[in-house]
Amino acid sequence: MHVDLTARSAAEYDLLRSGQMTPSMAAEYLREGRIIPRGFAEVLRELYPLPDLQIRLQEAFLASCPEANPESTARKLRNWLSGQSTPASREDIFQIAFALELSEAGASTLLGLCTGYGVHYRDGREVVYAWFLRNGRSYLEARSFFETLPPVPRPEDIPPNLHTHVTQELQADFQRVHSLPDLRACYLANLEQLGALHVRAHSYFEKYLNLLIRPSSSWGEEREPDYSIEAVMDQYLSLHIPSGRSRRNYSVVQKLIKHNWPNATLLKNIRLHREDVPRKLLLLLYVITENGLDDGYSELDEEYLTIQDRLEDHWWSLNAILSDCGMPLLDPRNAADWLVLYAVTAVDEPMSQRMEQVIELMFSDVTEKDPAP
Repeated sequence: MHVDLTARSAAEYDLLRSGQMTPSMAAEYLREGRIIPRGFAEVLRELYPLPDLQIRLQEAFLASCPEANPESTARKLRNWLSGQSTPASREDIFQIAFALELSEAGASTLLGLCTGYGVHYRDGREVVYAWFLRNGRSYLEARSFFETLPPVPRPEDIPPNLHTHVTQELQADFQRVHSLPDLRACYLANLEQLGALHVRAHSYFEKYLNLLIRPSSSWGEEREPDYSIEAVMDQYLSLHIPSGRSRRNYSVVQKLIKHNWPNATLLKNIRLHREDVPRKLLLLLYVITENGLDDGYSELDEEYLTIQDRLEDHWWSLNAILSDCGMPLLDPRNAADWLVLYAVTAVDEPMSQRMEQVIELMFSDVTEKDPAP
């Protein structure tokens, strides 16, 4: 069973298509919380609408960890199902998928919602779990089988020239497997290609970041020196997001916008392949660079295009990139996604400037009450 959770939410998307919202109106729209975020509990109940949801989850979690405290487990599950918290562990999300006998696509939907990435077909554990889900086997069987396999390479051991489409190729290889001996053989044959980081997302990140680090020069002028990561962060990516850590004056939507906003340390760690590329960062880089990866002719440069035309074009371009990276597609009920979609409708100003105006207005009351130290 698969529920399409990336379909456009009519009210939120139609408001963007109207072209009638000023940055102050967009900031007010977000600040007043008119967008109701699509939460984990809502999505889970759409994927599994039967009344025994909590019972099945509790039985499964206790079976996989007999020493766990039943009261603590029940409380954790209640918090997830009431929307008070969200599973942060991809292992927990796979366990939920097995417990409810969800499809591989359903598991990928939950993973994407909670972590920004669907099933990762270059991660050794996840490709095994996906095979067991696809074949109707249990979580305990999958875990036991994986424990018999050799570990995947460390990030520093992955070849630097690894083909960026290797994930799709590996996925296809494992989908052709029909038995446990063949699964083991396929895993061992592809061991050197496995790894925890998403190669395709890193490829997009490097290309976008290089556009910001290496400023272009006008004809006949000497090229400017490369920017440092700190300069890139300050000049392009800060966008008036408050730097203080306190959240006590924030609304739910303000917290969602600010959550996991990138910083210079994150950018450095990604460049060193110590961390993965967050979905929010990839969307921000698209906006800030005006999707500058395409140097050729773009119909978006034409003046005859309407706001609706521009939004449609960016909608498909952004979703193509997200899909290529194994990330969830755009959801107008996601406040950060909605802000990105509002920014790409800019006509007479840079997309990043439009986004920055909304963020500055949206957080003005918070920064006045709680200034950064």
